[in-house]
Amino acid sequence: MTPASTTPPLAHEARRTVPEFVLSGDRRMWIGGSWVTARSGQTLPNTDPTTEQPLATVPRGGTADVDAAVQAARKAFTAPSWAEMTPDRRGRVLLQIADVIERHAEELATIDSVNMGAPRTITTRMLAEASETFRYYAGWPTKLFGTSVPTPGNRLAYTRKEPLGVVGVIWGWNGPMGQLPGKLAPALAAGNAVVLKPAETASLSTLRLAELLAGTDLPPGVVNVVTGRGDEAGEALVTHPDVDKIAFTGSTATGKHVQRAATESLKRVTLELGGKSPAVVFADADLPLAARGVAAGFLGNAGQACVSTTRIFVHETIREEFTGLLEQAMTTVFTPADALSAGTVVGPLSTAAQFDRVRSYLDLAVREGANVVTGGTRYGDHGYFIAPTLLDGVDPAMRVVREEIFGPVGALMTFTDVADAIAKANDTEYGLAASIWTTNLTTAHRMAAGVQAGTVWVNTWGEMSTGNLPFGGYKQSGVGREGGLEVLDAYTQSKAVVVAL
Repeated sequence: MTPASTTPPLAHEARRTVPEFVLSGDRRMWIGGSWVTARSGQTLPNTDPTTEQPLATVPRGGTADVDAAVQAARKAFTAPSWAEMTPDRRGRVLLQIADVIERHAEELATIDSVNMGAPRTITTRMLAEASETFRYYAGWPTKLFGTSVPTPGNRLAYTRKEPLGVVGVIWGWNGPMGQLPGKLAPALAAGNAVVLKPAETASLSTLRLAELLAGTDLPPGVVNVVTGRGDEAGEALVTHPDVDKIAFTGSTATGKHVQRAATESLKRVTLELGGKSPAVVFADADLPLAARGVAAGFLGNAGQACVSTTRIFVHETIREEFTGLLEQAMTTVFTPADALSAGTVVGPLSTAAQFDRVRSYLDLAVREGANVVTGGTRYGDHGYFIAPTLLDGVDPAMRVVREEIFGPVGALMTFTDVADAIAKANDTEYGLAASIWTTNLTTAHRMAAGVQAGTVWVNTWGEMSTGNLPFGGYKQSGVGREGGLEVLDAYTQSKAVVVAL
């Protein structure tokens, strides 16, 4: 068993100022421009992971609720108010959404921090990126057009770019307002209608966003929100015959199920899934900078990030020096604290279930023979906190090296040269991200080319575009891309037209 907490109570715990929206009691779903309860009358609790106290309840939506939302979305999709809205006007609606997010960014960031535990430093950045993502895609409705095609004889041939129809969006609890804009903004830019199914344990910011969208020129029914469990509301959305596309973010295991379930009606599917990303530190790197960057790479948001660089490969000649620098950074800069406290970078795990899952992996690491350099315990006397943990004495066959833990746990290993580093970095079923630390330009580009990952950072970690760069995974880290121009192909379809003149 992992030892009990030996750490003091949480440092600098904030005086908790919870937004009024959270405190106002039971929430409802947003369907067709109206607030409704679940047909079942049942609800689900949302909890503050810092205090372990209840926040609010959300409806436990099911098949009937999803069907109502899909029908509302289909009606809105074909209604003149949306279907015949000019591209310029649609772009201006997206700008309105960007503006309303920006005006309420502090409130939305605080809701996410209270609801799922991400530090305010992280949720504030997510909200800034959210508004900028909508601004980026606001420029695209006027630029989604087909082309004329040369043909023989008296024929006119051209193509049209058209929206898909109804899009179902399902995404993770580890950053609700960070993940949603990358799906919702391009879906709306292309002219689709949308049904949102947020994570059942972190639904509150999405419901508040729906309330804010009601104050824009977005027609009723274009965006709908159904809360509920993944195996109920999520399953109903994935299998609904009148949903044209599913955009999903979550675990690889669940993503595989989503893809199988969606095949019955041949839905389009994009999947942003798990990762076990490498951080590779060469001997010529700026080691203090690399130590802080690597620590951020697997401790940010308490390790609850799909791009977390939890497999740490260090050149064999600097192992001892770098381990010392990394441990120092972990125990000074990355101290767990209340998600609402200024400067916190490591908050609690999002739920009791996730807390128990991470602790089970720490038990497993010890049984597998790993050494705990630092951490490995519960942190504090309340809340779902795990002390930042570094393991060494591991090998690539261990489950703690191969499986996504989704907690503040990193495993340190060594390599000999560039070829060895590439081979070890790629020895995983995942391929979402990687960070490379070196001052050698040749090494940087060789690693960037050789590592099988959708995003490669050099001498940095976690810098995400607000729209203009694609994001997605190799191998079992996903299908398709979000961001940039590429994602618009996932929300549109091409029609060929031939006219005899």
